[in-house]
This record gives sequence, structure tokens and C-alpha cells, in this order.
Amino acid sequence: MPDSDRLYFRQLLAGRDFAAGDMFAAQMRNFAYLIGDRHTGDCVVVDPAYAAGDLLDAAEADGMRLSGVLVTHHHPDHVGGSMMGFQLKGLAELLDRVSVPVHVNSQETRWVSRVTGIGMGDLTAHEHGDVVSVGAIDIELLHTPGHTPGSQCFLLDGRLIAGDTLFLEGCGRTDFPGGNSEDMYRSLQQLARLSGDPVVFPGHWYSAAPSASLSEVKRSNYVYRASNLEQWRMLMGG
Repeated sequence: MPDSDRLYFRQLLAGRDFAAGDMFAAQMRNFAYLIGDRHTGDCVVVDPAYAAGDLLDAAEADGMRLSGVLVTHHHPDHVGGSMMGFQLKGLAELLDRVSVPVHVNSQETRWVSRVTGIGMGDLTAHEHGDVVSVGAIDIELLHTPGHTPGSQCFLLDGRLIAGDTLFLEGCGRTDFPGGNSEDMYRSLQQLARLSGDPVVFPGHWYSAAPSASLSEVKRSNYVYRASNLEQWRMLMGG
């Protein structure tokens, strides 16, 4: 386990910390993340959208160099693309500036390619349990379908970057193309069983706090009131 001084970790809010002045970014309240190893200077960015160059600038201002991208899922507010009549910048613009691997779940590659215009050959596909190392920082990739077929979360050093699978209040929608309510239930139960009580860092700021321990989320989040699929269907209206 890396020492706390070695881990570089930043949670950045769209419309405030990057893409400042972008009203759509401010409305969507996406989080992006920078994760790295201060000793080696390597870092990865999670879900660069809106103004991906700002995220690269933030890393470089901290003395870090980008060595990869981690994608939680393919929706344009996380990777760029067309959304609600807006054309969002993201992965494609970032890769024009720096050539780095883009780590996606194997079930998400075609979706990411279609949404962003990035070729399939430019994406690095992963399975559940794979590890991406950034210097001495190991990041475990957890396949958590439900919001999308290839949604994934990232577990590292007592932190869970949960994307749109789990928010501090609620969870990601399952009524978009590729969503599946029963898969979401199973994914949420999978996260609930994680050991060590990691701090949950969501893909959007939809709650008072920007992060909370998993034990607190399980205690307070209504999605954990259901203890079986039948209760889940009743809770979620289907």
C-alpha cells in the first residue's frame, strides 16, 4: 500500500474547478478525478469531459504528467460527445494533445467509440478485477453494470470512485439505452460487500457532501433499503 504522501488524488467539479463558466457543465455537476504517484509524477484522469484540457493543465500545474485515462462509462458528460443538443468536448480533444491509453470495460468499448469518435484500437479493454498501476498506485477496476452495460468503478487506497453507479444519495438511472435495473441491484450489492469501508467518491455532486464512507452511504442511501430483488423492484417502481 503506498504511503499517504505518495498518493496524488484530486476531486474536481465541472463548472467550478474545470470548464469554469460553462453553464451546462455547472448544471450537470460532474466530478472528474486525478490519481497519481507523486514520486514518479505519473497520473491518470477519470472521466475527462467538457474542458479536458483544463484537467491536463491542472495535473501539469501540480507537477504531474498524464499517463492514462480511466472511463467509468460512455455517457457524453463523462467522455464527451453530443448530449441534449450540446456538443461536449472530452476524450477526443484530450488525445489530440497527449497520446495515452484509455482504459474502459470490455463491454463499453463500442459505446465509447461511437459516442466519442475514438477508434476501437485506441481503447484498452478490461475485465472485472483488472488492475491499472500508476507508479506504485494500484487501481482495481470493478465491473458494475446497470447504468450502462460496461460501467465500472475504481478502488484504490481506501477510496471508491463510483461513477454513476452509486451516488451518496441514490444511484444512476437505468432507463437509458443499455441500462438494466436488475444489474444495478447486483452491482450495488457487490459494492456494499467491499471490505475496509472505503470513502465513496461519486460521478456527480448530487448531495450535500462530495464524498462519504461506504458505511454511511449504506446507512443513509435509500437504494440500500432493498435486501432482495423483489424489494428492489418495488422500491424502484418496477
